[in-house]
Amino acid sequence: MPLRIELKPNERLIIGETTIRNGPKRSSFVVESQSRILRESDIITQSEADTPCKRLYVALEHMYLADDPQAGETAFIEIANQIMQAAPGTRAHILAIYEQLQERKLYKALKQARKLIAYETELLALAAGDRSAPAEPDDSRKARPALS
Repeated sequence: MPLRIELKPNERLIIGETTIRNGPKRSSFVVESQSRILRESDIITQSEADTPCKRLYVALEHMYLADDPQAGETAFIEIANQIMQAAPGTRAHILAIYEQLQERKLYKALKQARKLIAYETELLALAAGDRSAPAEPDDSRKARPALS
């Protein structure tokens, strides 16, 4: 199924291992083959990954864009276990990401990771003194062991 993409002026896009930057005008094009695509708004660079959940997202990006996603799975599991140990409330989010990975739905795993980053932002705000506590995710799977 073709995918129509519209780019804002100077917006970046990654298609597979190729990075494209649009020119000074808005443009659109159609991708007619199956390709791994990330828009600039979906990209977190290594230098922007200043929190554990953002580092997890970067690992997922590498898995999504790689020819062999299995290569990045070890890094994902290691970071995910560290996050769950430090903040048990993240377990439901991470397990949801892991389920997407098991089904090889890597783009959906990235979208789920965005929710994890939002939750982490709430936790960090709370730790910084913001008294509006984040909603604890409802998770009946809390007794599950770490990812392996």
